[in-house]
This record gives sequence, C-alpha cells and structure tokens, in this order.
Amino acid sequence: MVFNIKLTGPDDAQKLNRIAEKCPFDVWLHGKSGQADAKSALGLMLLALESDLKLVVEDDATDEKTIRKEFGAYIVD
Repeated sequence: MVFNIKLTGPDDAQKLNRIAEKCPFDVWLHGKSGQADAKSALGLMLLALESDLKLVVEDDATDEKTIRKEFGAYIVD
C-alpha cells in the first residue's frame, strides 16, 4: 500500500517515527532523494522536508483502515 503524506517539519517526522516504531510491520518513507525506514529517526530526518513523500507498507502486512487510523494525520488524498 502506498499513501501520499505531508510532513511540515522535524516535529512531524519525530511523531511519525514514534508511530512507526509501534507497528509490527515494516513502514517505509519514499522521497525524491531515496527511501528510509520510518522506524529510523535519522532516516526520516533526511527526507522530512521533501515534498512528494510516500508512506509504503506491504499489502499483506495490515489493512488500509489500520494505516489510516495510525498515520491519518499525515496522509493526504
């Protein structure tokens, strides 16, 4: 599953990181300059200020409703 997201700065990146750390599945953040494990604070900081970010989760890891519940504050449709 791929979701377009928006982070407005380092504080959002830290909050997203804390949410991702609690997930029992892999969560990735993809941007123009590469990708980072959303459970890695350093990786998130490298991508946090980019536009066109995507949150990526394996399709069989969980359901869309769970992702929208956990990361809904950052998902843009």
